[in-house]
Amino acid sequence: MAKENKKEKRQLKINIVVYLVLRFLVIVCMVEQSLKGNWHSVALCFLTLILFTLPTIASKTFKVKLPTTLEIIIYLFIFGAEILGEIQNFYGVFKHWDTMLHTLNGFLSAAIGFSLIDILNRTERFHIKMTPLFVALVAFCFSMTIGVLWEFFEFTADRYFNTDMQKDRIVEKIQSVELNKENKNDPLIIDDINKTIIYSDNNKKTTIEGGYLDIGIIDTMKDLIVNFIGALVFSILGFLYIKDRDEYKFIERFLPVMKKFKEE
Repeated sequence: MAKENKKEKRQLKINIVVYLVLRFLVIVCMVEQSLKGNWHSVALCFLTLILFTLPTIASKTFKVKLPTTLEIIIYLFIFGAEILGEIQNFYGVFKHWDTMLHTLNGFLSAAIGFSLIDILNRTERFHIKMTPLFVALVAFCFSMTIGVLWEFFEFTADRYFNTDMQKDRIVEKIQSVELNKENKNDPLIIDDINKTIIYSDNNKKTTIEGGYLDIGIIDTMKDLIVNFIGALVFSILGFLYIKDRDEYKFIERFLPVMKKFKEE
């Protein structure tokens, strides 16, 4: 028991250190961006500080205990998405930064969905006992729902607030029935595109070198696919964990648990 308490104290210290270091870096970034007059970035820093409080708020509100590993990953995820991704432009500098974050999001969302169902499944107050396969399926669907809702948010922000969260990319081939002059359901295929010229109403000409500009659909589908992969990986691990909780005990590092939960 003493050894377990010592381990918990050590994990708590690690958690506090990570939290304080990341919070300090965010404040430094906020000061830097304010000196440069980048108020949008300052707002993102402020938002990040608020998001850092969510694990604590969730823990107190829902009376759940977040494992140290999960809590640290959440802090790093927020920091990586807002500060490194948006302000430091890691999305542009590192090709797969966004892919990594969406994969991780799929994994963590599945973990949260899995823990919610597993807690209900193990208490006598819940009269329906779900099979391991069904619990894993619910966790997977929960994660995919979160992923889809986030893509809805990105689409809304791009459409109504002139952002570019659904990152565009250059493609060299398009196919569309809209280009079929005979109005048939037969897509016209244009490939080997090397340049696109856009004429605006104000007589402004914009040239896109290298191909045609895909407006976000590839980024959206890529995000959902990697979310699918992350959710699938954890759902499989969750299924195995229910089958043998001792063999796959490491999964508990990612599972929130009720503070007063006791298996009866």
